[in-house]
Amino acid sequence: MPMKILIVDDDKNFIDTLEDGLKLKNVEAEVAVAKSAREAMDALGRDVPSLIILDIQLPDMHGVEFLRVIRDSEKLKKVPVVFISAKYTEPADRSEAMLAGAGAFFSKPIDIDELWKEIKYLLGRPDGQRLDNQK
Repeated sequence: MPMKILIVDDDKNFIDTLEDGLKLKNVEAEVAVAKSAREAMDALGRDVPSLIILDIQLPDMHGVEFLRVIRDSEKLKKVPVVFISAKYTEPADRSEAMLAGAGAFFSKPIDIDELWKEIKYLLGRPDGQRLDNQK
């Protein structure tokens, strides 16, 4: 069973680059994309991903607010979230994201190797290829 990654970001170039980078790492993952918090909530209502990659600056909601919504959901509260941001990169921004429940925080542009290492760590799998969401 491949992992399921939900990317929540409105930057098409970033999404394409991230998807290409994951393919180059031979990551077996089903990747879904949402370009807003509203689209992400719709996607999360249909399926619980293994991991969420979340931009802080969304068109309809601040990413930290959105993370708080996720953490308040019984079925989503344990899903690891990795924040990605081009604008909010100060230590205070990182602290706010981590205190809200993020598993990691990366500034754009990202290093795909470092991101992949962090994803594997958050999923608790040395190979990063499988995750049982029911644990």
